Amino acid sequence: MIDILRAEYETAIERKEKRAEGSYTCYLFDQGIDKILKKCGEECSEVIIAAKNGKKDDTVGEISDLIYHLSVLMANEGITIDDLEAEYIKRHAKEGNLKTFHQVDKNT
Repeated sequence: MIDILRAEYETAIERKEKRAEGSYTCYLFDQGIDKILKKCGEECSEVIIAAKNGKKDDTVGEISDLIYHLSVLMANEGITIDDLEAEYIKRHAKEGNLKTFHQVDKNT
């Protein structure tokens, strides 16, 4: 899987450096961070809807779209696959990583 992510990311970097006419990825870079973030948000919502509808094929497609848009975001922000990998290694090394949530008093 990391090879697929790396290839997707490298394509985004290539499009950022060498603008190809008619490329949707180049369009996103040209539009800037607000457009990239908007697309990430839209794709995230589409993943949620597809999963909620219980349609595996649709969910897989939407996850793929989200990963693509996240790789464009990463390329735009200078975040590398190695940065992600380092974070996952750091997190995997932790034990007892159960998050605690604050209690909300719904009566106040």
